[in-house]
Amino acid sequence: MQLKATTVEKYLDEIPTDRKAAFAKLRNVILKNIPKGYKEQMTYGMIGYVIPHSIYPKGYHVDPKLPLGLAAIASQKNFVAFYHMGIYAHPELLKWFVSEFPKHSKWKLDMGKSCVRFKKPDDIPFDLIGELMTKLTTKMYIELYEKNVPSK
Repeated sequence: MQLKATTVEKYLDEIPTDRKAAFAKLRNVILKNIPKGYKEQMTYGMIGYVIPHSIYPKGYHVDPKLPLGLAAIASQKNFVAFYHMGIYAHPELLKWFVSEFPKHSKWKLDMGKSCVRFKKPDDIPFDLIGELMTKLTTKMYIELYEKNVPSK
């Protein structure tokens, strides 16, 4: 279930009623904790948190017209998704997140490479996600990204 919204406000309006409160809280936690320099915008049909071209002109290597994305949130058919490229690209950050997760949730971690899935919106570990969002400044993420991006 990909929402068709083209703005963050429209996306928020389209979220199913039973998820609205938790989704809004997740967004607010991200906005409160993300370091300066990141920008919230729609990306790949989700609400994304990106480093704008004004800070990183090279953009995303797959499509340089797009800004470099760090995180995103989405309301999928069966879950709320939280994406964070830092836990994908930084093994120590991933290890930290995986070890901290059980301290913040009674549920087993449901995770792909960069995607954490929450089947019940009320089970989102907001404090943990807030702490994760503080871990990578734009400078740190750019350095991590350039270290990991495939060279041309």
